[in-house]
Amino acid sequence: MNIRRGNADDAPRALEIWRAAVDATHSFLSTQDRAEIDAMLSAWLPEAEPWLVEDAGNPVGFLVMDGAMIEALFVDPACHGRGFGSALLAHALSLAPEALVDANEQADNALPFYEARGFVRIGRSEQDGQGRPYPLVHLRYAGGWTPGVSKG
Repeated sequence: MNIRRGNADDAPRALEIWRAAVDATHSFLSTQDRAEIDAMLSAWLPEAEPWLVEDAGNPVGFLVMDGAMIEALFVDPACHGRGFGSALLAHALSLAPEALVDANEQADNALPFYEARGFVRIGRSEQDGQGRPYPLVHLRYAGGWTPGVSKG
């Protein structure tokens, strides 16, 4: 497992990972919203400077930070449960020890993932950042998680 800084050339693979992860975990998205978000990410990812986690040289997940805010953390669902998301999160915490993240309330994997790793709820919004009817739970890292030792 290797984590490296990505660049614009990694955007197509990051988009593939996002699509697969969202298809596996975000069934609540309407078809139209899914398409709009896909278009938005297609434009944003080449500029986002992601961190990529690789398995045998193949990117299987990515992380995008904006200061202390985790803007995106997605892992190819074929690799879920193998520690890649935890490795990206540990990297995020090395960059921002008091990291923040917004998790879709309706994505059944997001809240358990972050809460098992020391994040606590600090708020909630009825809509996502674009005003869509997808509630977000706002979380802050409160400490207590040792990478490699997960409670969930």
